[in-house]
Amino acid sequence: MSDLVNLGARPAPPAGPAPARKVFVHTFGCQMNESDTDRMLELLGRHAYVRAETPDDADLILLNTCAVREKAEQKLLSALGRYREVKARRGALIAVSGCVAQQEKDRLLRRVPYVDFVFGPDNIARLPEMVARAGERERFAETGWMASEEYVFPRADPEAARGRTTAFVTAMKGCDNVCAFCIVPHTRGREVSRPVDDVLAECAALAEVGVREVTLIGQNVNSYAGGCTFAELLRRVAALPGILRIRFTTSHPHDLSDALVDVFRDEPKVMPHFHLPVQSGSDAVLARMRRDYSVGAYLERFERLLAARPGVAITTDFIVGFPGETDADFEASLALLERARFEQSFSFLFSPRPHTIAAVRMGSGPGWEEVPRGVAVARLERLQDVQRRIAAEILRAQLGRTVEVLVEGPSDEPGEVRGRTPENRLVHLAADAARAPAGAVVPARVTRAGGSSLSGELASGADAG
Repeated sequence: MSDLVNLGARPAPPAGPAPARKVFVHTFGCQMNESDTDRMLELLGRHAYVRAETPDDADLILLNTCAVREKAEQKLLSALGRYREVKARRGALIAVSGCVAQQEKDRLLRRVPYVDFVFGPDNIARLPEMVARAGERERFAETGWMASEEYVFPRADPEAARGRTTAFVTAMKGCDNVCAFCIVPHTRGREVSRPVDDVLAECAALAEVGVREVTLIGQNVNSYAGGCTFAELLRRVAALPGILRIRFTTSHPHDLSDALVDVFRDEPKVMPHFHLPVQSGSDAVLARMRRDYSVGAYLERFERLLAARPGVAITTDFIVGFPGETDADFEASLALLERARFEQSFSFLFSPRPHTIAAVRMGSGPGWEEVPRGVAVARLERLQDVQRRIAAEILRAQLGRTVEVLVEGPSDEPGEVRGRTPENRLVHLAADAARAPAGAVVPARVTRAGGSSLSGELASGADAG
């Protein structure tokens, strides 16, 4: 390997290739973080690192963090405590990246003295250089923003995806919405869209190595403006040979345009699954959240999508216990959940985040009263109970039906493979890899419905396709 470099203050190696060092990455949070982790591993792979399956034999431990919830920060500190022993035993470098790194900057170095360096999402491309600096015993935080016009999106190495059925492709980053509860604009910056030709080239390269499903990702992906609209981008990705399925996440309701609805009606490669966060069923709470739609406007978009693509599975987010949320506000969220019958909802207790409007305003006056934690927890449990019932009813309705499954690989159970339906429902399929290889699309008859997944068998006479 001609590009091996010495990334630490160590004695000169003997002649010949240097032995590979090992990196372990602990990833928290969203699909953007999962994609960033892939790019960091690919980059380090070009600089004499291989992936470690556990932290115990790692020379570098990376924690790629999420700051959306306070609990995620607590998980980071807990993980750092565990990895401290590895550092003491092996001399491993410890680095923190992602949104908590961007939020805390050098404060994290002062708070956790055994962390070697901290870097934000805009600095991923400099990772080999930063590892070298840390190897020279320099402690530092690199959390500066790159100007939007200078930002270059890390490109996926298609060879790293060989053998995989699905892959994330970054279409944009950042967010220009300033929702009262959300720290993302402070940790990921303003919206920057990736040029359309770059997105298409990456999707095409992934298809050439066997990837069959791509998920276009961004903090607010359907506000994409990289040379065409997001609806046009979906149509252009669908035209690429080898791509069988297209998904995307995450979306803001105000960007669910008529043109995007038309794509769901017209383009079969765009899967019938849409994550459309609502956050609350109360107009008063939505207004305080700075969500620029009413419940009625949300439902109008929701109904247009259902009409364009009957059977589309719509998932959502709820925040429970936002400042000033009354019993009536919460009951409105329950009523919305019952009416919309979301396939799934990702629901959380309100968590005040630094630099956000809600954190500043909470307790400041009428309408911004802090909801007692016990009340908020009880509300969250009620909402999640309702969602579990609805999800189970939706899955039970699939019993006996034949569904199309894109096989992703072996299941945890012997003699099974796993895959997903177009609606993104997980299916455990009684078949071996010879009859249902990864990347194949197979018809499956649903034989069991669980709380969060389906089980099935190959439909009679089915051949892998």
